[in-house]
Amino acid sequence: MTFDEEPIRVVKRSLDDMSIQELKERIEALKSDIAACEQMIAKKEATRKAAEAAFFKS
Repeated sequence: MTFDEEPIRVVKRSLDDMSIQELKERIEALKSDIAACEQMIAKKEATRKAAEAAFFKS
């Protein structure tokens, strides 16, 4: 397993204990995290593609 493949540990919180407002705020925070993850994936894929083009020319 490489560094990029190591699982991320998430602290679980009971959704039952959260108010509606807290749940809405959590959803927005998660959406933001998802967008950041998608941007990082795109960046890493571009880096990998550039490296493959430079080192594995056919």
